[in-house]
Amino acid sequence: MRHSDEDAELRELVRRYVTPGRRYLKLGGGLLRLEEPELGRFVRLLAADAGVITAPEIATLLKGGWRERRTAAWLVAVSRRTEFRDRLGELLLASEVCCAGSAYCVALASFGTPDDADHLTAYLDRYLRRPDLGYDQSVAMGALVYVDLNLGHDKAARFLAPDGLWHQWLQGRADGRQAGVHAGTYADSLSLIRRLCAFVDDCAELRQGPWSATAGFDGPVGP
Repeated sequence: MRHSDEDAELRELVRRYVTPGRRYLKLGGGLLRLEEPELGRFVRLLAADAGVITAPEIATLLKGGWRERRTAAWLVAVSRRTEFRDRLGELLLASEVCCAGSAYCVALASFGTPDDADHLTAYLDRYLRRPDLGYDQSVAMGALVYVDLNLGHDKAARFLAPDGLWHQWLQGRADGRQAGVHAGTYADSLSLIRRLCAFVDDCAELRQGPWSATAGFDGPVGP
């Protein structure tokens, strides 16, 4: 892992893409709490950066810490850089750092192909067997169900069966809560993934034309 305090190249990329406006903290559920005019400015700048960041710069950010990786995953999603699909899948499976896994899930869900579903499935196969770990299992399940619904597939079905790994993971959680309390968690995550993927789609379209009215901004892209 590369560290920005020791790496001048990474530090410059962090300055350009990660920390302006504390972007890295807003990418995710925080986006849904933004209001105009902050929202319009945020998406314009995100779309602009997604359009100019290079593949080597993304690859460098993905070698950094959680802030860099989270930001890079969102820039990958908005710029439709599907060539990073396998890299994001590898990082999700490794789960080396906190606070980045949900961004990988959003990017994979936004790509929405069978290959993306395979990466999510691999993650769930590994981490639903670890009830001692509360990582990104719920978000990954929501992302897989989202891709399934869009493709007409059912790769999530075996996890969600009454005796499947999803329910085993919930029942085995070490915090003592009952599975019934968690019954809606993947549904909540599915709703979140839907909203964030809609944001990604609108932000990607902004690179081609006006920002969608779904976010409250329909003016031209500008400084």
